Amino acid sequence: MSSILITGAAGFIGYHLSKTLLDSGHRVIGLDAMTDYYDVSLKEARLDQLRGFDEFVEITGMVEEPDLMMQIFASEKPDYVVHLAAQAGVRYSIENPRAYLESNIVGTFEILEAARAHPPKHMLLASTSSAFGANTRMPYKETDRADHQMSFYAATKKSTENMAHSYAHLFDLPITMFRFFTVYGPWGRPDMALFKFTKAILQGQPIDVYNHGDMKRDFTYVEDLVHAITLLFDAVPERPADGVVPEGDSLSPVAPYRVVNIGNNNAVQLTDFIKAIEAATGLEAKQNLMPMQAGDVPATWADADLLTSLTGYRPKTDVLEGVAAFVSWYRDFYLSNSRHGDV
Repeated sequence: MSSILITGAAGFIGYHLSKTLLDSGHRVIGLDAMTDYYDVSLKEARLDQLRGFDEFVEITGMVEEPDLMMQIFASEKPDYVVHLAAQAGVRYSIENPRAYLESNIVGTFEILEAARAHPPKHMLLASTSSAFGANTRMPYKETDRADHQMSFYAATKKSTENMAHSYAHLFDLPITMFRFFTVYGPWGRPDMALFKFTKAILQGQPIDVYNHGDMKRDFTYVEDLVHAITLLFDAVPERPADGVVPEGDSLSPVAPYRVVNIGNNNAVQLTDFIKAIEAATGLEAKQNLMPMQAGDVPATWADADLLTSLTGYRPKTDVLEGVAAFVSWYRDFYLSNSRHGDV
């Protein structure tokens, strides 16, 4: 079994990926800074689920801390690296951009430098659908240009793609950047729409619905995303010997580097997403219709053909099923547990 370094292991996606890999018998080195961007007790509860595995190595620290990643790579020598640690959130990047500069850009630099010194078999780095920015042609293809990011968060993530490509080219490091699309599911982040909507609806409070509900998102269930990531481990990009890239592939002509969308390949209207929450809770939402927020985009929609051609897999969980799973988890974790009753 492989040794896998996961940054952001106590985060929403990092927790699910770590548990999936540990369940499969792999060794997971999990790094997390445990910052207070959102409820630290939720991160602790995720970690408690992972600490029960003998093959879980827990490390607390920030990816941007000088030399920390170098020390971890040198001592643990991971076979694979999945870099998920980042300052997340489009709206918060307007209020506190420096956090994004340090965590996303400096942190990714530290990872790349460590990999340069101690090369793993394959590195998978998280990007975002927000990197597509002002693109209006749907669905988004990996081969589309992505030059006009709409938020500083998106700009930092697109910057990490460019940084990773340069290291892949210069040092022959196999790197896959995956752009994921509006991930949701149990153990989700409190700053995300599904969490906030569910909490408000269950408390009889109104929800803020931006752009008057005229928004579409390619909602991707977290277990589908995690399964896709694990399949991509073996889809190691190789530098084309002749510089010729197969049609439809985002493989670089000059580096072992590729960008892959991970999305449900289905744009869902926000109003339908809210209806799914109403169905799962059995309650009607009180909607506070709002204008579009700065940095947001009206729609995202992934073309998942490249993922399917590389792995044979396509995310498939229906929104009704995924939302119901989240609401069930939320009720169990918060409403039936007095420790979390104030959330």
